[in-house]
Amino acid sequence: MRHVLTAGLMLACAGAGPTHADCTPGSLDLRWPGGQAHFTVEVAADQAAREKGLMFRDHMASSAGMIFVYQAPTHARFWMKNTLIPLDMIFADETGRVTVVQSDAVPQDLTPIDGGEGVAYVIEINGGLAARIGIAAGAELRSDLVDQTKAAWRCAD
Repeated sequence: MRHVLTAGLMLACAGAGPTHADCTPGSLDLRWPGGQAHFTVEVAADQAAREKGLMFRDHMASSAGMIFVYQAPTHARFWMKNTLIPLDMIFADETGRVTVVQSDAVPQDLTPIDGGEGVAYVIEINGGLAARIGIAAGAELRSDLVDQTKAAWRCAD
């Protein structure tokens, strides 16, 4: 069975999922064996935006999220200070390959959430969603934000 998340709905179907091959700015796709998801995302590409993240929000649509973009791979650590909703944090390397998924980060918790070394992208989505639809290490990210000369899943694919 193939799981596809798009437009805020989770659907189970046997056919191919959405293509979104144009890599529209403000959106991203994730794929893994047995599934694919499409998210509308806000981009946090500078230090100020990364520091604020999703703080002070009391809800987020199921097909929404935020992507944090680093200029060079780094050792990424997050916390949930002033974050009011539980989040899943999906850490990916410079090719867009998911290396770590940290699930159900607790709102307001100051405990560091470690994504490890070599992180170029972090995607935050609603808590528990990654496990429900099957996003795990090894999944691939497709986005216009990923350097297409390094991308594991290119926009043209």
